[in-house]
Amino acid sequence: MKKSRFRVPHTLVLLFGMIVVAYSLTLLLPAGQFERITNEDGREQVVPGTYERLADAETLSPLAVFTAIPRSFAIHSTAEIIFFILIVGGFFAVFRATGAVDASIGRLIDRLGHRPFWLVAGAMAVFAVGSSTIGMAEEYIPFIPVLITLFVALGFDTVTAVAVVCIGYGVGYGAAALNPFTVLIAQGVAGLEPASGQGFRWILLAVFFAIALHHVWSYARRVKADPDRSLVAGIPVPAGMRAPKQMTMTGRHGLVLVALTVALGLLIWGIKAKGWYLVEMGSLFLILTLAMAVIAGIGPSKAAKSFCNGASELTTTALLIGFARAIETVLNDGQVIDTVIHGIAQPLQQMGATAAGIGMFFVQSLCNLFVPSGSGQAFVTMPIMAPLADLVGVSRQVAVLAYQFGDGFTNILVPTNAVLIGILTLAGIPYDRWFRLVFPFMLKVWVVGSIAIAVAIAIGLQ
Repeated sequence: MKKSRFRVPHTLVLLFGMIVVAYSLTLLLPAGQFERITNEDGREQVVPGTYERLADAETLSPLAVFTAIPRSFAIHSTAEIIFFILIVGGFFAVFRATGAVDASIGRLIDRLGHRPFWLVAGAMAVFAVGSSTIGMAEEYIPFIPVLITLFVALGFDTVTAVAVVCIGYGVGYGAAALNPFTVLIAQGVAGLEPASGQGFRWILLAVFFAIALHHVWSYARRVKADPDRSLVAGIPVPAGMRAPKQMTMTGRHGLVLVALTVALGLLIWGIKAKGWYLVEMGSLFLILTLAMAVIAGIGPSKAAKSFCNGASELTTTALLIGFARAIETVLNDGQVIDTVIHGIAQPLQQMGATAAGIGMFFVQSLCNLFVPSGSGQAFVTMPIMAPLADLVGVSRQVAVLAYQFGDGFTNILVPTNAVLIGILTLAGIPYDRWFRLVFPFMLKVWVVGSIAIAVAIAIGLQ
């Protein structure tokens, strides 16, 4: 008799289940609330010690499970984020269509192919910075055949090629400075100024990148010296792993990259000096999309088709955001979200601020197993974690840091991450072999990440 294998349900199924659980909590838990004040920065903050039960709260109808979903999509802040994500998805597609991304990787390979350490370092840096600033992830999948072909030819293996991409982008997401899909959304939910605290995150990006580079290069060097030590020894390289025929950098490609650099500079300036948020950032990406299409000589119809295709690829992400927001909607309607926060805060307050902050990091890491969507996880957890930070004596910026550590780094570990599984499948690497490489790295991340959170609390990161 053939044994059935357990399969992790789709994230949308998990989120709907969490909405049902949220409704169940409104029936099982007493309604209650904290007093809230507006601090000097204009942010609403929970007042410790003011939790009170509400005796006259109404019981929600079972229909709330379903009505909360379209209501959550219609919430102004949710709609802004969804449309912003669709615009960025369209921008990415046009950016890829210009050929500048492929040409940049091609130049990197041409310049550093004979110096493998610097090739590993350079490629990982590109992937880390791309994820840290503009949230690239799925866009790296087309480079897997290119890198596998190159690294195998240089005497390495497929795991090395995949590690350069996945650990690179995992570091970029985990220590993200400006990632619009994670940090900026989480800061918005937490009531923080967009891109605030980025100086500390840039430092962390350099620290974690150094750890990642050491881990990947140590493995690559062992495989180069003894191919039998490869984690995929005996597993053939998938067929068709070859580089594209044309990856030459042209003047137009260079101008596209200049336009991107200028736009990122404007983005940082606008956020810091003018208070830009999703509407302004979305407008900037639209302008950048048009500029790139003109510079690259892409016709209007082709650019529009690429834009629509790119936006459609993020439709699932948009749906996950709406469903994730519905969890908060149900808890708020049932007036039990403060009760949940109060219950979690009680043991954490006994641990002290530093231990509580580190505990939030590990809770977020566990959450990513069930909600691998970064923006979705922000909506699921930050409505609880932000006020919880007020109660346990850490800043909301630390709560955001714990969230991005838990979400970003574990993206390269959890089997529910579609990007990771897609890349491993394309490269022909069994998950258990990948786990043997990445789990020791995650142990390092959990230790250093805990130290980083302790430092953030000690210096009063805001």
